[in-house]
Formats: sequence, structure tokens, C-alpha cells
Amino acid sequence: MFKIKLKGLRSIYRDFVRFPDYEESPLRYRRLRRNMIILMLLVTVLPLISMGIINHYQYLNTLKKEIIHPMQVLVADKKRSFELFLAERLSAVSFVASAYSFEDLVDENTLNRIFRVMKTEFGGFVDLGLCTNEGLQVSYVGPYDLKGKQYADQEWFQELQVRDAHISDVFMGYRKFPHFVIAIKHISETHGAWILRATIDTEKFNNLVISSGLDAESDAFVVNQEGVLQTPSKFYGDVLEKLPMSIPPISFEPTVIERSDPKGKEILLAYAHFTSPHHILMVIKPRTDVLKAWYALKSELLLLLLGGVLVIFLVVYRLTGVLVKQIEASDQKRTQVFHEMEYTNKLASIGRLAAGVAHEVNNPMSIIGQKAGLMKDLIDLDPSLPQREKFLPIVNSIIQSVERCRVITHRLLGFARRMDVQILVIDINEIIKEVIAFLEKEAIHRNIKMELKLSENLPPIPSDQGQLQQVLLNILNNAYEAVDDGGQVSISSWDHDQDTIGISIQDNGSGMSQETLAHIFEPFYTTKKGWGTGLGLSITYGIVKKLGGSIEVQSQKGSGTTFTVYLPKKGVHGEEIKNGKLESTFG
Repeated sequence: MFKIKLKGLRSIYRDFVRFPDYEESPLRYRRLRRNMIILMLLVTVLPLISMGIINHYQYLNTLKKEIIHPMQVLVADKKRSFELFLAERLSAVSFVASAYSFEDLVDENTLNRIFRVMKTEFGGFVDLGLCTNEGLQVSYVGPYDLKGKQYADQEWFQELQVRDAHISDVFMGYRKFPHFVIAIKHISETHGAWILRATIDTEKFNNLVISSGLDAESDAFVVNQEGVLQTPSKFYGDVLEKLPMSIPPISFEPTVIERSDPKGKEILLAYAHFTSPHHILMVIKPRTDVLKAWYALKSELLLLLLGGVLVIFLVVYRLTGVLVKQIEASDQKRTQVFHEMEYTNKLASIGRLAAGVAHEVNNPMSIIGQKAGLMKDLIDLDPSLPQREKFLPIVNSIIQSVERCRVITHRLLGFARRMDVQILVIDINEIIKEVIAFLEKEAIHRNIKMELKLSENLPPIPSDQGQLQQVLLNILNNAYEAVDDGGQVSISSWDHDQDTIGISIQDNGSGMSQETLAHIFEPFYTTKKGWGTGLGLSITYGIVKKLGGSIEVQSQKGSGTTFTVYLPKKGVHGEEIKNGKLESTFG
């Protein structure tokens, strides 16, 4: 799976950065400019953005250490202090309920002695009372006359019906001042269930908040789950008033969030929930100058980043425009030069071949044709000629052979008829056979052995017949020149892959050195000192590229040479062959 994905990425990369030389339409240069812009922007902008992101997070981490982390530590410390305060007093009341019997606690002298010890050792206790399971307070020690009070309708009493211990929210009660209750339910064998309750002054809570060491602009307080203040707040209300903002999400770990208070003031809220009771400790600080400076710096950095990206884009856009125009102009000049060289070389090749044909074929064949025609006329004039039936087929055979030579000459002249690419349905094996026929006489004269390995099921392709003939003719001419008399040249064709077919021309001639191979397709480079132009293979390379194919060469000094040409199954403009007919994807 990984190899498939890697192959797909490589294919995308090749399609992105490589451009076929034969694509000369304006679309090629638009694609080239687009890809250059994208690549240059990626190379320049990505490091800039990466640096901005890294600096952003580094600064945030530093800011967290300087502002947010101290707030979290403060909330964690105060939460532990509150929980320790409540746990100590809950443990004290629980110990008294377990250590003393109902009879001991009914005795107010004993209860008073216990209360004084608790008040001295722990502090914060306002009074202490003993209640029956029906809610009647039967024994009381404290500054108020609360003996005989009925608490059955109190919320803290209702809570004790389902659990053994309870710490209430702050409430007013009979005392008419804010306080909260710690109550323990105990069950004895003699008196059944009874309740020991202690009242805690909220001033202790207030002192814990005041000791937080906050500055004048900061605030700290405790609220319950309904948002009722359990301690007074500097800016948001007194005890038992409703907090004028929503309760933050549950978090038992110190958490810092940003929000706006009811007055629209932007604040940092640090908070943590208690496990028991279900209260919330909140510490509120306005955004400090450091935080405001951070947002100002972030805005400046963002503007700087956007400005830098804009400048880079403008420079890249203009620069790529200039470069692509220069490349386009250079390509046009190169194409023009190659067309001129191709035309010159083609005329030279055709002239040489035409002269040979005119001298070696046309004149003798015309004489043969005339004599054969005369012989046929004489035979037709004399029906009684002996062996007339034998001579007449022979003369007809001579005339047919002359006609065949005329057709070959006509094909040869077709090389010079077209210079532009004209896409037709091409049978590459037929093209190979036609080109070999042109050089058949030289092969016989020099005793060169031609070996054909042509695939029988080779599909037709859309290409230019004259251009392909010139490519094969140039390569075969080089092969013939490279081999000695009696040498061997092998031509193969095959279905290479889904998109291309292959043609190879192999000879057992002298071969080429690595230095020659490095320059073989360069214009005017030749090893035929004194008579070679150095244009044949250069033009061959240009034609193959223009037709959408590629050409490779393998050679070793003294071991022969192999030229391999790959031709596309689609035309240079997207032409395809369907049901034996040529169809263009561009309509």
C-alpha cells in the first residue's frame, strides 16, 4: 500500500514539474508559470509561516508560564486550603458523634465542654446542637436560644435522610446571618438515629479568600452549583446573591478561560470545582498589560506576515512572467531553427535518394516498360505466333514489375510533400517495411543481413507517416554506415505498455564511445569528418519529441549500437484511434 501511494506521489511530482517538449501551445507556458509560482511560493512562504507558528506557540507558552500558570497555582492552593478547612471540621464533628453517646451529648455541660474544645482547637464554630431523627434540637450550646427548634423542613436535614454526613450551602436560617452547617447522622442501639450539627461562620471562608494576595483589580470568591455566592465578591455581589454570569464547565483541575463579564470587561477566569461540597472557587483577573501587548504583537505579526506574503507573491508573479516569456521566445527560436534544419536535411536526403532512383530505376524501367509494351503489341498482332500463350504472361509480369517500381518511386517522392505534422492512422510495421524497401538495394549490394522481429498484434497509432519515415530512414542510414559489408541490422517492434509502442534498431557495427554518446543528439555534432552535417540525429530527436515520443540509445565501442524509439498511442493533440477511426479529444 505504501509503495502504491509513493508511486502515485512520484507520478504527481513528474506531472507537476515536467513539461513535454512537443507541447508548444500557450497552455504549456501558462502551466509552466503557474507551477513556477506555486513552487516558489511554497519555498518562500512555508518557512515564513512555519517561523510565525513556532514563534506564536513559543510566546504563548511563555505567556502561560508568566500569567496563566500562577493563576492555576493560586486556585490549586486555595482549593486545597478550603478542602482542608472543611475536612478538618467535618472530621471533628464526626469524631464527637462517634466518641460520645446520645446521653452524653444531651447533657449541655458535656456538650458545652466539647464545644469549647472544638472552638479553641479548630476555630470557626458558632454553635453545636443535638437533634433527634425527627428534627427536634434537644440540646444546644451557642449564642442563640435555639433549643427546641424544629429543623425537619431545613434543606440540610432533608439531605441527612439519604446520607450520613452533609456540608450545606451558605444560608441565613434562624440566626439571620450567613452561615453553613456541618451535620453528622449517627445510629445507636438505644436511641436509634440522631444528628449532631455544628454551625460554621462564613468569616473563615472570607479570610481564606482575602489571604489570596490578589491585587486591587482582581477578585476571588466561592459559588455553589446554582451560581449563588458563598463568599462576598468585590465586583459581582455579596453573600447569597446570584452571580451575574454563567457557571463555567465542570473541571476539578485548575482551569483558566477567557470571557467577558456582565459589564463587557474582558477577564481571565481561573476556577476549580470542589468534590464536596459542590462549590466552585473562582479567581478573576482583568487582562493584564502583558496580555494586551501580546494581542497587539500578534496583530502586528499577522500584518507583517500578510504583507510579506503579498510582496513575495508580487515579486514571484512578475519574475515568473519575465522568465516564462524569455523561455517561450527561446523555444520559438529553437523551433524555427529546428524546422529550418529539418527542412534542409530532408531536402538533402530526398535529393540524394531521388537522384539515385532517377538514375538507377526510372530510366531503365521506362526502357523496360517501353520494350515490354512493344513486345506485347507484337504478340497481340500475330495470333499464330508460336508459344504465344507462354510469352504473353511473361510480358505481363514484366509490365507489372515496372508498375511496382513506379509505385515505389511515388512513395519516395512522398517524403518531400509535407513538412507540417499531419496525423493519420499509422501501421508502424508497414512504415518499417516501406523504409527497408528504400534501402534494399544497398543491403543486397553490401550483403547486409536484415532481421525483422515485428509484433503481429501491434495496434495502429495516430502519427505522421512522413515524419516517422524520416526518423527510421535516418537511424537506418547510420546503422548501415556503422556496419561492415556482411554485417547485420535487426529491427523490432512491440507493444511496450498501455500508453506506448516500442521500435528498436540494432546493429553489430563499430559502436560509439561514452563521450560520443553524450553529444550524439547535439546539432552539428558529427564523427563523419569532411562530409557529415551533424544534423541527422539532432533532427530525428526533435521529430520524435514533436510526435510525443522519446528516443534512447545504447552503445559500446566495438559492440554495436541500439536505438530505441517509444511512440505514444495518442496523438500530440490527444487524438485516439477508436474502431479503426481517428478521433480527437478536442473535437
